[in-house]
Amino acid sequence: MPCPPPHEARPGMDIEQALQVVGEFGPYQRQAVVILVLTQVYMACQSMLIVLVGTTPSYQIKQLDAASSSPPEFSPQVIFTEDVDSIVTEWFLVKQQAYKVSLAGSLFFAGLLLGNIIFGPLSDKIGRRPVYLAGLFFEVLFGYVTALAPNYEVFAASRLLVGLMNGGIGLVCFVLTQEYVGKSYWAMTGTLVSMTFAVGISLFGALGYLIPPWRSLAMAANSSGVLFFLLSVTLPESPRWLYSQGRTEEAEEVLRYMAVRNGNPANNLVLHRVGATKAGPGTARSAGVLQLLLHPLLRLRTLVLMYVWYACSLMYYGLTLGAGETSGNRFVNVALYGLIELPAYPLCIYFINKHWAGRRKSMAGFLGLAGSACLLTMFIPQNTEMLLNVTSLALLGKLMVSAAFNITYIYTAELYPTVIRNAGLGVCSMSCRLGGILAPFVPSMRAVHHSMPFTVFCLSGLSAGCLGLLLPETLNQPSAETLEEWTDPTPHRVLERKVKMIGQTTSLLYDNKL
Repeated sequence: MPCPPPHEARPGMDIEQALQVVGEFGPYQRQAVVILVLTQVYMACQSMLIVLVGTTPSYQIKQLDAASSSPPEFSPQVIFTEDVDSIVTEWFLVKQQAYKVSLAGSLFFAGLLLGNIIFGPLSDKIGRRPVYLAGLFFEVLFGYVTALAPNYEVFAASRLLVGLMNGGIGLVCFVLTQEYVGKSYWAMTGTLVSMTFAVGISLFGALGYLIPPWRSLAMAANSSGVLFFLLSVTLPESPRWLYSQGRTEEAEEVLRYMAVRNGNPANNLVLHRVGATKAGPGTARSAGVLQLLLHPLLRLRTLVLMYVWYACSLMYYGLTLGAGETSGNRFVNVALYGLIELPAYPLCIYFINKHWAGRRKSMAGFLGLAGSACLLTMFIPQNTEMLLNVTSLALLGKLMVSAAFNITYIYTAELYPTVIRNAGLGVCSMSCRLGGILAPFVPSMRAVHHSMPFTVFCLSGLSAGCLGLLLPETLNQPSAETLEEWTDPTPHRVLERKVKMIGQTTSLLYDNKL
């Protein structure tokens, strides 16, 4: 029997086999991933917008005598002594009104939480592409509302809506970068998403330096979303999602289109005919959450992980959002807080694969170092010209907590059995968003004492690091599929789990990160 041509698929293939024929990461997938990854620059600008548009310059309060009043009444007048254009100077958000700046930042992160809850199941139900395009369109629309807001109330409401869309499309965008390519490239595309977000923070600092007026800055930062939306319109639906829904013919069309664009025509590509999944993800997650509550060991493990995720998020976003308030040029600080994150990725990957460090010690160590860096800031004089100053220590803290945050994603996925892994990650992600909601208020605690924000970060990092040591090590340990395997230590079960573990950890590197 003659062999089939090398670029043509045999009938009845599953999606992974089909991608091997189409090309796991061909020219077309690279183009699609580049569009999705670059969208992270726009999303980072929206996430960090309040850092620069909410800048509070130095000011003086003068009392003006109302001569016509008897007895005399005094009305305060705010005089800003720095040439800064921000929502603070436009709407006089100082003294009793100063909390509104932090509130706007918290509303954005509250929107992120709601976006994750709403858009995730929605994209599972109606598809990745329509949810992603609709979310990106409305984020750009509400972004322009932010730039043109006539008063603070409209500005705050628009930040909530922008956060809602940002959280939703961030999740779907990440999923698409995974589902367009073969499994062996998932770790790489996930890493690119996180690294580009960090680069986006740095580019936003440069943009703020070039365009100081806050409305112009908000308009310029938002306009890049128009370009990414137009580019994203050309993206196809996820073939993996189509296949999982039983829409096999449509999945075949997308795969053939990818193959042609890759210069690899697969005219006879035929997938297995499968039905749509009967049990939706919501059902599995509900059952999983119940198991997390009822199982004593799972409950303890989940509580520890929830606090670790909360502390990582509080420190990560708190330090980043406070970049504009540390000593030195605020635009340079914002850029540095983005760039300093880049070395964290190779750093954490190096340590977690060493037998003397592993996941548990590396995560706890980086959290402890982040907390210690924040602790040292309390002993450094403000506005010192020395190399070792508050800003450099804060940057070191951001580097350490970024590494800890990345390890936490990997470690959490490995600590849960497969049957409840999504549920565990979902609960931890909720705790993570709570830290993000509270983070904008921490830098404003500087009004009480200049060391207060770093005290909070220090205690959070050190306590989370110590609690993390209560968790078991997972390096070179078998990954359980079911709760029975997870609780059964017999030798034959351990051997079976070790076989299943091969290649599994890498594919979960950035599972549910956004």
